Amino acid sequence: MAPTTFSTRSSGAGRTKPRDSGRVAQRIAVYVLITALAALFTVPFVWLVSTSLKSPAQVFVVPPQWIPNPFVWDNYPRSTTFIPFWQYFRNTLYVTVFNVIGSVASCSVVAYGFSRIQWRGRNTLFVVLIATLMIPYPVTLIPTFLIFRDLGLVNTLNALVVPSFFGNAFFIFLLRQFYMTIPQELSQAAKIDGASEFQIFWQVILPLTRPALAVVALFAFLSNWNDFLGPLIYLSDKENYTLAIGLYGFFGRSKTEWGLLMSAATIMVAPIVLLYFFTQRTFIEGITLTGIKG
Repeated sequence: MAPTTFSTRSSGAGRTKPRDSGRVAQRIAVYVLITALAALFTVPFVWLVSTSLKSPAQVFVVPPQWIPNPFVWDNYPRSTTFIPFWQYFRNTLYVTVFNVIGSVASCSVVAYGFSRIQWRGRNTLFVVLIATLMIPYPVTLIPTFLIFRDLGLVNTLNALVVPSFFGNAFFIFLLRQFYMTIPQELSQAAKIDGASEFQIFWQVILPLTRPALAVVALFAFLSNWNDFLGPLIYLSDKENYTLAIGLYGFFGRSKTEWGLLMSAATIMVAPIVLLYFFTQRTFIEGITLTGIKG
């Protein structure tokens, strides 16, 4: 019996080796594909940085010159003086920071009401809220503009900030799904200890939802930092311009300063790249945990 058992085990081990090698080959193929796609998506960014260090004569050279020769480092300081770059930077920072604050504050409260408090018509109203995501932005553009005009907000940065304090349907959906993964027993235990609804929200729920709040803050930051349509519609004075629309100052009637434009665009993109590298773990965790429970 012993030799038979030994032969069976050895034959089984022999059968698993091709299967393991197949899995390794499949994993290698996946990694190669992911690496190729990542390299493909980084090509525009590499070209942006490369062009920011070129002289005007090198920009449209055929075949393209990926490594500038020589490096024109002077493009960066010149790009910040060619247009009022730092004023546009401050305007963009103002709009972005207050949009992040408004989105996190308003959406977290509304999502808490939709997920942790029982009240009549809650699910119906939530469906209506989600349905607003299907409405195209141009449909509400003119009515919103007329409302802001009557309120005296047109041509001010507040026109880009105020809407964030009234919630965002997509952010509310994300936070609601995350809140519903938290056991109700925590809220019930806090109520037994005499905590009010606001204390439960502030001291129990919010500390547990930091990954989801970080995702909302990142989405709000990215959408407002890169926003072009909003400033184009609501801002007319150049001193109120944000970076997205202020970069058009590099386009002239006779020529375009491509090297300076790419330098300014690189400075504009740098905060987003750094923010992603420092917060990617929190971002991935928040996205992964959001939507587990419906």
